Amino acid sequence: MADALDEGPFFHGTRAELAPGDLLTAGFASNYRPEVTMNHIYFTALPDGAGLAAEVAALNGGQPHVYEVEPLGDYVDDPNVTDKKFPGNPTRSFRSTEPLRIVRELTDWKRLSEQDLQMWRERLAAIREDDSKEIIN
Repeated sequence: MADALDEGPFFHGTRAELAPGDLLTAGFASNYRPEVTMNHIYFTALPDGAGLAAEVAALNGGQPHVYEVEPLGDYVDDPNVTDKKFPGNPTRSFRSTEPLRIVRELTDWKRLSEQDLQMWRERLAAIREDDSKEIIN
């Protein structure tokens, strides 16, 4: 990209077991609203942000994994958190319709406590029950 929004490195959190060279693509259910098929693949330049996403994904079953990824096409700020919830992009969160290539798995990311996991279970339940909590897809 000529005018990259962020130089990275970039990270993606998931429950999927992947290997270097594998591709992540859009078209899967949202971790926040499983009835929504996502048109984008999401990533961040913050390893702990990807760790949070991995933990949330694993609440639906499986083990959390955080991967360093390489975007293979253009990407934009994630409108679900940028300017909607936080001015600018302090979470350094992005999305793309193009694949992300797995570079490597991280093992030193911050895990959530059991108390934090319970808080996220409750937040997700509230999001799923509230139709106003729309995902910008």
